[in-house]
Amino acid sequence: MRILVTGGVRSGKSMHAEALLANALEVVYIAPGSRADGCDPDWDSRVARHRARRPATWLTIETADVATALSDIRCPVLVDCLGTWLTALMDREALWNTTTAEAHLAVEEPLDKLCAALAVLADAIVVTNEVGLGVVPAHRSGMLFRDLLGTINQRVANVCDEVHLLIAGRVLTL
Repeated sequence: MRILVTGGVRSGKSMHAEALLANALEVVYIAPGSRADGCDPDWDSRVARHRARRPATWLTIETADVATALSDIRCPVLVDCLGTWLTALMDREALWNTTTAEAHLAVEEPLDKLCAALAVLADAIVVTNEVGLGVVPAHRSGMLFRDLLGTINQRVANVCDEVHLLIAGRVLTL
């Protein structure tokens, strides 16, 4: 089953996603980000915190190229989170100062690849931030991020069997 887990910051969405896979011995945990190279202490701390609470049998892959990482996986996978995937993409493609139309066009192909890779997986949990309810800075780059992540969330939800919305640690299945 493919499930998109969404909610606001600190809503418990990552812990919920991990709990959904708690009985699986083998899980590939994909941490998509722009700084999987040890250059960002905040990123490293986040990955380390998440790794420490997961079973030792889970394999962690830190990459910005999630679609490629998904191509060879034959066990349950947890992708945490699409917000960091988008940030890495926006950094790599220098999208922060482009128009909304240009940014959407630049995200289209990587998003197509991500959705195609997710669509063939039997068991996948994808974590994302719900930007429709979340606090997003009202400056241009914040609004651009919100618009792009909203589109990404909708497209990924279309290839998932369920969507779980977390609010204050409570789950609503959509």
